[in-house]
Amino acid sequence: MKGILLAGGSGTRLRPLTNGLNKHLLPVFDKPMVFYPLATLMQAGIRDILLITHPADKPVFEALLGPGAGLGLKISYAVQEKPNGIAEAFLIGEKFIDGEPCALILGDNIFHGGDFTELVSHAAKRKSGASVFAREVHDPQRFGVVEFDGHGRARRLVEKPKDPRSNWAVTGLYLYDNQVTGIAKTLKPSARGELEITDVNKAYLEKDALNVECLDPTTAWLDTGTPEALLEAANFIQKTEQNEGRKIACLEEIAWRSGFITLDQMMAAGAGYAKTAYGEYLATLYETECAKNEKAELRVAS
Repeated sequence: MKGILLAGGSGTRLRPLTNGLNKHLLPVFDKPMVFYPLATLMQAGIRDILLITHPADKPVFEALLGPGAGLGLKISYAVQEKPNGIAEAFLIGEKFIDGEPCALILGDNIFHGGDFTELVSHAAKRKSGASVFAREVHDPQRFGVVEFDGHGRARRLVEKPKDPRSNWAVTGLYLYDNQVTGIAKTLKPSARGELEITDVNKAYLEKDALNVECLDPTTAWLDTGTPEALLEAANFIQKTEQNEGRKIACLEEIAWRSGFITLDQMMAAGAGYAKTAYGEYLATLYETECAKNEKAELRVAS
């Protein structure tokens, strides 16, 4: 499965923070926002990734992430000239997708905890249909909402309803089979003048091919589109890292634990973070793992 990370948008709700700065480059505690959705794709086992952003921001993301080789990834870049809707990503990325299954994640969505990683990994293995992830929220009118029938099956999708009949919001992570590009080509712009991702999901729902995975309450889903939400996300990351004793969205660690790179390559990839808490975390992880390996070798030798 390939992955698309959409890091466009104008960030109007975050101004003046985003005056001249792409919102996905803003810090969420100690890492750029874009690290978090990239980590989600990596945890799903996705290594071939297309990052889509504004033309002016493309060189900045290329400088930040590069081609991804140090993380065992292949990262390429494309531009969205205007904010024509999330579903336009499949048209922009048609050659990249090249008829394969594809995941799409929005660059301002952060997921952590619960059984989220297992849910995504399982969904990524489906051979057909689409999978979306829903979370119960108190303000569903801000999101695309999924309504269920009496048997718990999705029966209707509504984009930002004024009078929601469900509190289950569709989050910003979507997994599709190889039919998604063809579906995107059939879409007409909505009243907002955009190609809506909800219309893509509706097309799968009409074919009875939409899987809705409901996130449990222990899974955090953070949408960092406002100053308040951005602060809340930063505080959550800081507190959770402190409580758990590990970094969230540490790309080098994820790449190593996923088998994309070796332990030594992990340290090489994080060499530029010396004298930072992020770098110290990687150094401690490296030393701990080396000590474990040495003990294991001694046990084998004895």
